[in-house]
Amino acid sequence: QSAVNVPRDFEGCSTLRKYFGQLHYLQSRIPMGAEQEAAVPIAWTEIFSGKTVTHEDIKYEQACILYNLGALHSMLGAMDKRVSEECAAGAFTYLRDHFPHSYSVDMSHQILNLNINLMLGQAQECLLEKSMLDNRKSFLVARISAQVVDYYKEACRALENSETASLLGKIQKDWKKLVQMKIYYFAAVAHLHMGKQAEEQQKFGERVIYFQSALDKLNEAIKLAKGQPETVQEALRFTMDVIGGKYNSAKKDNDFIYHEAVPALDTLQSVKGAPLVKALPVNPTDPAVTGPDIFAKLVPMAAHEASSLYSEEKAKLLRDVMAKIEAKNEVLDQFMDSMQLDPETVDNLEMYSHIPPILMEKCAALSVRPDTVKNLVQSMQVLSGVFTDVEASLKEIRDLLEEDEAQERKLQELLGKVPAPQGSPPPPSPGLAEVSKECSKYMEVHEKASFTNTELHKAMNLHIGNLRLLSGPLEQVRAALPSPALTEDDKQVLQNLKRILGKVQEMRDQRMSLEQQLREMIQKDDITTSLVTTDRSEMKKLFEEQLKKYDQIKVYLEQNLAAQENVLKALTDANVKYAAVRKALAEVEHKWNTTVQTLVASYEAYEDLMKKSQEGKDFYTDLEGKAAKLLEKARAACQAAEANRQQILEKEMKKQPPPRPTAPKPALQKKPLELEAGGLDAGDLPPLGSLLLSELPEELRSL
Repeated sequence: QSAVNVPRDFEGCSTLRKYFGQLHYLQSRIPMGAEQEAAVPIAWTEIFSGKTVTHEDIKYEQACILYNLGALHSMLGAMDKRVSEECAAGAFTYLRDHFPHSYSVDMSHQILNLNINLMLGQAQECLLEKSMLDNRKSFLVARISAQVVDYYKEACRALENSETASLLGKIQKDWKKLVQMKIYYFAAVAHLHMGKQAEEQQKFGERVIYFQSALDKLNEAIKLAKGQPETVQEALRFTMDVIGGKYNSAKKDNDFIYHEAVPALDTLQSVKGAPLVKALPVNPTDPAVTGPDIFAKLVPMAAHEASSLYSEEKAKLLRDVMAKIEAKNEVLDQFMDSMQLDPETVDNLEMYSHIPPILMEKCAALSVRPDTVKNLVQSMQVLSGVFTDVEASLKEIRDLLEEDEAQERKLQELLGKVPAPQGSPPPPSPGLAEVSKECSKYMEVHEKASFTNTELHKAMNLHIGNLRLLSGPLEQVRAALPSPALTEDDKQVLQNLKRILGKVQEMRDQRMSLEQQLREMIQKDDITTSLVTTDRSEMKKLFEEQLKKYDQIKVYLEQNLAAQENVLKALTDANVKYAAVRKALAEVEHKWNTTVQTLVASYEAYEDLMKKSQEGKDFYTDLEGKAAKLLEKARAACQAAEANRQQILEKEMKKQPPPRPTAPKPALQKKPLELEAGGLDAGDLPPLGSLLLSELPEELRSL
């Protein structure tokens, strides 16, 4: 009911479109076509004859609704301001191309052609008026006007058809006269603007013939305009003033000033029309227009089967695209692996501009412990002092033992005993033997500890410098870290490589994005509703049409894949230039990392050094006490041994006969000694050292 009695506005157009769409959904599910089981009689009245026409075919209902949609659009267009180039031809075009023409005479091919071209011609008129108001170029205005002429010529041919003439009756003559008047009028407008273009190009002869032709055509239009409303007559008079003035001025200028030859009109290039208007499209399955499908739950089995076939077509398309993508990705991955270029680290210059966090952490820790280096140095000094004391004590013990050994050897030689083999000293006294044993043990321990102490000193000397650096200003720490010295050419090489690596990543990202878009499109692509409303014979065509929606994204993917070869070639060239820079950066980075690790190791070694230093102090303090006791013991033992040797020597002296008299030496007669048997007791002998050397046996002089 709403579709039969629509209001004369755009809401009425919307109602007709919705009803037309729902009829389309209905006829695809219920057999309501001609001679089908559920067909019902449908009656409409012809607009020209007034006769009622009835057909048992749902398509007749659709055709009548379409006709009325076109008619309503044309009425609204006539009432509207002439600023839009959209027109009512869409409904008539869809009706002509998709429905039989035998339903009624007002839906014949000629009548529909007439309607279509009348609508297009009037829409082109609107565009022409807008172009003239916008002062578009003369040649463009001429072409738009020429297209108006072409549309009206097509409409005139439809009007001259005998069937159309008999159907329309008197209306046919009036329409034909009006259309012919418009043909001449807009041809005049087209030639007026061609004359303007000739004027702009300073082709003054052409200007005259175009203006003359425009004047002739306008005169023909005026003849055909008899009986038209006053508004039309006024427009024609205004146009005559414009064209007549242009012609007279152009002819006068050429006759008296330019004297250019005026060519014949048929020798000039004809003006080709520019069709710039568009018919409002009709899509019976557009949910935005038709609203939701009332019969959506009625899906025939054939539609499910067709949907499965379409899904296979989509899967095939995806397989083909993915095969190409995977092949290119494999080549790209192998190439990048061989290059060993990581975009994140290829340019690590930023790393050298600041102190790494781990080093900052160590500097911060030392800043709250300002006596770190001082404590370590003092600990080392204490350790060195104790070490030196121990070494001095052990050396003195060793010297005492060696001296005692030497004295013992000489005593043995003096007493005439067989000298001990070279290198094997005479057996010491029990006291000295114990001292010697303990001394050897302490010396062995000292030797081992001395090596450890030396290594500890080396480690401390190594780490103290680093600890002083870490305790100092941050600028010094940063200055101590290596940094690359790159030339401007090196920097340019780096920038170029980074740019191309960025292109590689951009290509990857775009490829992944396009692939994801394609998958999502395929996932969401459900044309079951369209399949329901499509004839089986049209399925293949529908598949092809639906699959075209993927053409654009396939083109983008093809372009992406094709670009890979050029990108990799550019990357290869850039990498060749980067080789020398890469080597230099790698060396600097290695030094930088080594320096950072060394400084961190020095910080972490501090506690260990302090601990080992303390252990060393404790060890040597203990060893110093033992060495001091052993030194006292050695001195006492050496004194006892010396006293023992004195006793042995005195006994031996008593056993020896008196020496032969020798010539007196005046200088040595101050204290003559006579060693006569029984003259002195052994206890009365002076110390051995007080004997005159000349009075000692030769073998005792050195002792």
